[in-house]
Amino acid sequence: MTSHQVAIIQQTQIDSLHISPAECIEWVQEGFLMKDEVQLPAKLSVHPQGEDFITSMPCLLPERDGKKYFGIKIVSRIEGQRPALKSDIYLYDAKSGLLLAIIDGDWITAMRTGAVAALAVRTFQRSNVDAYSMIGLGNIARAVALCLIDDNRHRPITLRLMRYKEQAEQFIERFKDYSNVKFEIVDDHCAFVAGAEVLLSCVTVATELLFPDNNLFQKGVTVVPVHMRGFQNCDVFFDKVFGDDTGQIRGFKYFSQFRQYDELHRVLQGKTPGRINNDERILSYNYGIGLHDIVFASKIYELSQGAGVTLLFQKHDQKIWV
Repeated sequence: MTSHQVAIIQQTQIDSLHISPAECIEWVQEGFLMKDEVQLPAKLSVHPQGEDFITSMPCLLPERDGKKYFGIKIVSRIEGQRPALKSDIYLYDAKSGLLLAIIDGDWITAMRTGAVAALAVRTFQRSNVDAYSMIGLGNIARAVALCLIDDNRHRPITLRLMRYKEQAEQFIERFKDYSNVKFEIVDDHCAFVAGAEVLLSCVTVATELLFPDNNLFQKGVTVVPVHMRGFQNCDVFFDKVFGDDTGQIRGFKYFSQFRQYDELHRVLQGKTPGRINNDERILSYNYGIGLHDIVFASKIYELSQGAGVTLLFQKHDQKIWV
């Protein structure tokens, strides 16, 4: 039998790499710029029981610097497991087929999500924005804030937080040591939306529209629903809608009614215009694509150089007859 070592990269190893939010934004942008060259099959989900799911997200990256990676992320949300949402990534050498690493995907999931949101804001916000409105202040919102704050590290910004229970106060406590950001807590939903130049929603569950009054959305607003929920009224009257992958967004109820639609990567590539004036209302849907998970996994693998805990993986090199 042939054998080779497989890197086991856990959260402690990822922490030791001290990857900055700015690097995360660079990595998601790099992923978007190569999107036309990757093989990115649709996600495939199974549902063991109730609302639980286990989803596979494969991606083959193009060859770069003599290296070619394939990876698959397995993400699950199972009632009763802790944390409720978990993910693992398997990274392969696409030239040899060898398994290179098994990587804890929870940090990658959070930070690539936050980095994509920050990149969308940078790309589509109108000029002279210095205040960002956030609703839904859980862990993903923290990842978004980390990236947003770092992306604006050379200037002061304000985060307007929609109050919910004690989340806003806990959020401010988390980011109190960042010198370029100040906070404002908003209690009234109408005032929150009406005052939003950029609105980021990390609300995970929304069975109804979050802000059904269309008149509250000012001209020039950019809305980024990180978890895709609660803004379907905006689908039909916003000037432009952008997405990370059309295959995932095509099934949206109002997709055929989007006034103008294109993918974010085409804007980054300079193939299609993004915002062309300060009056356009723009909606950016980023469902989450395995491309970014595998870009992150390959970067982390290379930074770690396969170090850390390893296991000896034995594989038969002869055909098995049964």
